[in-house]
Amino acid sequence: MKEDIRFCPVSMGSEIIADRWTPMILRELVLGNRRFNEIARGLPGISRSLLVRRLGHLERTGVVERWPSRTGNGSEYRLTPAGEDLEGVLMALGRWSVTWLYSELRPRDLDPVTLMWWMHRRIVADALPSNQVTVEFNFTAPTQTTIWLVLSRSEVSVCTNYPGFDVDVVVRSSAPALSAVFSGLDDWHDQIAHGVISVSGPPRLTRALPRWFTWSPFAPEMRAAEAQLTR
Repeated sequence: MKEDIRFCPVSMGSEIIADRWTPMILRELVLGNRRFNEIARGLPGISRSLLVRRLGHLERTGVVERWPSRTGNGSEYRLTPAGEDLEGVLMALGRWSVTWLYSELRPRDLDPVTLMWWMHRRIVADALPSNQVTVEFNFTAPTQTTIWLVLSRSEVSVCTNYPGFDVDVVVRSSAPALSAVFSGLDDWHDQIAHGVISVSGPPRLTRALPRWFTWSPFAPEMRAAEAQLTR
C-alpha cells in the first residue's frame, strides 16, 4: 500500500473497494452467493479472468476467505468479519444512488433472466412451504420468455429450461411490470387487481407467493424518489 494514502482513511478504504466491479462482487457475497459461477452469473459483463483477479485481491486484503466447498467440489468464497462489515457501506452507496441518481436508473428495464436471478436471492426460506414448489414465470414482454424458479427451504434454482418438475404456480407478467414490483415502485396486490400480473395455482400457494420474497432492499428509497420525480 502506498505510504501517501495511510494518512487518509477514505484513501485506504478506496484501495480495497473502489473500482468498477469490486462493490458488485461484494454485493453478490453479501447476498449469499459463494461459488465462483454464482458470483459470475450475478455480474453480466465481467470476464472470468477479471473476476478471478478481483476475488484474489479481496482475499489478499482480508475481506474474503476461500474455503473448500461444502459439496466437496471446488471452492467457495466467504466474507470475513471485515467483509461482512462492508454491507452497511454498500447499502449506503445504494441509497445514495437512488436518492441522487434516480433519474438515470432504469428499474423497469431488467431483462427476465437477470430479474429472476435477483429475485431468487431474495427468498424468505422460512416462508416457503415444507415441500418443494416450482413456479413458472411466463413473461409476455419485451420478448416472450419462460423461466422457472424451483424453491425449497434448502435451495433455490433458476431454470431457463424446463426443470422436469410439475409446475405448482404460474405467474404471467411483462418483465417491466414484475421489475417494478420487485424494485418497490408498484405493489404486487395492486398489479394483480388491475390484471397487470396474473397468478394461477392452488389458492394456498398463490396467496402465499408474495410472502416468499423480500423485495428490493432499496424499495422505500425507490418509492420516495419516484414520488419526488413525478411531482
